[in-house]
Amino acid sequence: MYLYLLPPQSPLIASEPLAKGIQDNSFFIEEAYNQEPGVVQHIFNLAIDFTNGSREIGPSFTQEWPVFSQTHQFSYTVGALGGDGAAGMADLMINYRWQAAMESASFPAFSPRVSLILATGDADRGFGSGGPGWQVNLPFSKQTNDWYWHWNVGLTWLERAKASFQDGDLRVVRRDQLASPFFAGSAIYRLRPMFHLMLESVLNFDETIEELDVRRETIFTLSPGVRAGWDIGDKQVVLGVAVPITWTSEPDAGVFVYASYELPFKKN
Repeated sequence: MYLYLLPPQSPLIASEPLAKGIQDNSFFIEEAYNQEPGVVQHIFNLAIDFTNGSREIGPSFTQEWPVFSQTHQFSYTVGALGGDGAAGMADLMINYRWQAAMESASFPAFSPRVSLILATGDADRGFGSGGPGWQVNLPFSKQTNDWYWHWNVGLTWLERAKASFQDGDLRVVRRDQLASPFFAGSAIYRLRPMFHLMLESVLNFDETIEELDVRRETIFTLSPGVRAGWDIGDKQVVLGVAVPITWTSEPDAGVFVYASYELPFKKN
């Protein structure tokens, strides 16, 4: 991307982003703003998916830490999945994000991320990918008056091992490298300084293992939602809810609940 080629004194590198208030609290889209120095963010998500009359629940927790400054950010995500009377831990993600460019009047913020995916979930029960992997995402964010615009493009890469038996004694192990690109975008309207209307969209080109074959599937999600925030001294609470609709062979609806708590962990 051309942003990598900018000289150190480029106007894209500003002292702080233009967007204030609720600036890093999207649900499905990654906003290109790292954590401010000395502030940690705790994010709780609860996804409830109603698929073919059944109900699947996926809670997750993310914690984001600045590393010395806003330029570097470390975070991790732990989650779980449940449905049809079964539940288990999902895969663990460990993330690093670089604030390559702050937002200016003319240019968007840019904060590329790379994540390590650890196969902590039980793939045989449908709770994990079955192998290690990594994910790269390139998020851009821009504010124009009362509108916030966000764009993501990325790739998830997984290594999945599948074992089978033939004639009762021959073990066959097949390894597949699964590459799943994704594209996402959102428009957020600031109805009030701390109350926003949201419309997010995500397009995934997923590769998964079915039996011993690689299956490719296009998944599109459109999610209208709202979020509201409150500043309580030097702390901030943000709550939100969305109704994601996902299309594969037919549409499925769900509910997404979001909660964020930011607080300082040291004095500046």
